[in-house]
This record gives sequence, structure tokens and C-alpha cells, in this order.
Amino acid sequence: MAQYRAAIIGLGWMGMLYDLAKRTGVWKVDDIDRPTPQLDLHRKFHHHTHPGEEGLPSSYVEALWDRPEIVLVAAAERDRKRLQAFAERYGVQALYEDAGQMLRQERPEIVAIATNTKHRADLTCLAVECGAKGIFTEKPMAHTLEEVDRMVQVCAAAGVPLSCGAISTTHPSFGRAKALLQSGAIGELVSVEAAGPSAQHQNWSYFLDSPPAWVVGTGDGPRRESGSDEFTGQGMMVTHSGLAVHFRRGAPGVRLCGSRGEMTFDFHQAWRWWQEVEFDGLKPRVEMPWPKPQFVPPYGGVYSLNDVMDCLAGRLDEPKNSGRRVGVALEVEIALKASSARGGVRVDLPLADRSLRLNYDWFR
Repeated sequence: MAQYRAAIIGLGWMGMLYDLAKRTGVWKVDDIDRPTPQLDLHRKFHHHTHPGEEGLPSSYVEALWDRPEIVLVAAAERDRKRLQAFAERYGVQALYEDAGQMLRQERPEIVAIATNTKHRADLTCLAVECGAKGIFTEKPMAHTLEEVDRMVQVCAAAGVPLSCGAISTTHPSFGRAKALLQSGAIGELVSVEAAGPSAQHQNWSYFLDSPPAWVVGTGDGPRRESGSDEFTGQGMMVTHSGLAVHFRRGAPGVRLCGSRGEMTFDFHQAWRWWQEVEFDGLKPRVEMPWPKPQFVPPYGGVYSLNDVMDCLAGRLDEPKNSGRRVGVALEVEIALKASSARGGVRVDLPLADRSLRLNYDWFR
């Protein structure tokens, strides 16, 4: 079994605290100024050998700690209390307050980046420069298209799998859905539907068959007091192959509409599948039992890391929530905003101005 040296940057909520503490409720300050809660350093998890079942941890560090082929060697975090808690729980003594210093000195092969969004692109590229072979980051991936381009291009050039965000798409049930789709379980895919583009938690881009060509959008609102200017309207995106993706309020997380059936995903109802069958001269659509694995939360860092490791082992070509796919969703969301601001005109992709950005009110 191949052995990989791993390190984590950022011991905040998704980095470490998710599994060991309760939320503090303080979100309007920078991560270093948030109070570090009382931690349950001796909490244990029931690890399943079959993916897609309950009992798994959510934090990135616990995901690293759980993999037999990974040796956790270092952590970087500005909060010394969190570093001390990390050392006590995991027995790792290579502790750094400067992430760049850690990457240059420790040269880890697997890197989890759970910092604030504004640092993510630089740290991802530096990790590759320092020899990283696989990287998984917190969501949202980045603010600007330029940052996304840089992360994707640097990782692609070095052959480094990049997974950007522990979202529901990383769950193994999404791999099952795509396999069903490719097997013809609902016939030819004719359209996709989602409640919104949601670049920091999209499900739809995993199922695209070609790059986006153009969008139209309407109904976007102004930037909220919370700081978010994420798209709040509705619209449509069309790929170069002609596949339409509809962003409609009230839609499920994702709906895959085929010529002979459909599949839907909703966080609370999980995956459902209807298939057209011939009966007494009719062709009704009948709900089919969903083959395992079915979606079961939580869906945290365990699955993001699993995709990276599957890529390194040659079992997967690209993480399900890869940087490339997240970048597609970010560009579509920004284009929808531009279309809405101009009265719903068609906006062609790719966008020329790569300095365009989104601002978020959470996971900043």
C-alpha cells in the first residue's frame, strides 16, 4: 500500500472543530478572532468499511487521520489553542502558525486547505510547488475567476487531483447516479434542473456533457447586508452540445430529465429514480428502487479525500467536485448575474474579464 505524508492548513470549523465542538454562533469576524470552543478531544467515531453509510466524521483532519495509507505529519493554524488541541488529539508535533513555512519545510504529499477563502488559491499553488500530489479544499473554492483559473491550471499541469468543497456531490451516491445515467437508465439526458447555480454547493455541473456556451438570467437581487451577492434569480444555461440546465426556484437539488425517465436528488429525500416501462400498450413511468449507495449525511471531508485518493490510485479520472467543475459553476453564476443586470440578455461564455468575483456570507 502506498504511503502519503499529509498536512492540514486551517483548524477552524471544517478543518477540525466540526467533529469535536459545538458551533459558537460567532460568524461575523475573521476566523482567528472567533472563540475556540471547549473541545471533546477524546471523541471516537464508528468508521464503516462501506462508503455511503452513517457514522463518519466530517472534518478534514479526521478524514486524513482515518486513512490507513496516510500519515498525518503537520498542521498550520494561527490560533495556538487549536494547534495545541490538534497535537493532543493526534500526537503530531510539527505545528506551524505560518502555512507557507509548513509547506516548504514539511513538503506534504496530501494537503487539506481549510482556510478563509481569500488565501486558498495562493496556498493551493504553493502546495503544488512544494510537491503535493493531491489537494482538497474547503468551499467556496475562491472569489474570482482568475483565482479559479490559476488553481485549476497549476494542478492540471502537475497532474494533481483537486477537490474543492465537502458538498453532497462528493457522496458516493452521486457516482452511482452518473453510472446509471451513462448506462441509459433514463434514456438520453434531455435537460437538467436545479434550484440555483450555487457555485459553492452545486450539484448540476457534475452531470454536464460539454462546456457551457451561454446563459440568460433574471430576477437577481442586490448584495445582501450579510455580504453575499450570490445569484438569487432564475435562468438557464446551455452547453455547446445543446443540453439545457434550468435554474428554477422550487426545484430540487438536481433533477436529471431523460427521454425514458428521470432521477432527482433532494438533501432530505435523497435520490429517487423513475423509469419508463411498457405495460399493456402503455409506457408509464414507474419509481425504481435506488441501488446502493443511497445518500446518507454527513458528507464531509471523508468523501472529498476519498475522491483524491481514488484519482491517485487510478480508479477515478477527476474528483466529483473537482476544481474544474466548481469553476464552471462559478463562471455560470457570475454570468447569470451579468445577464440579469442587463435585462436578461444572452451572455456568452467564457467570460473575458477574469477579475469578476462572487462574495459570500458564509465560509468566507
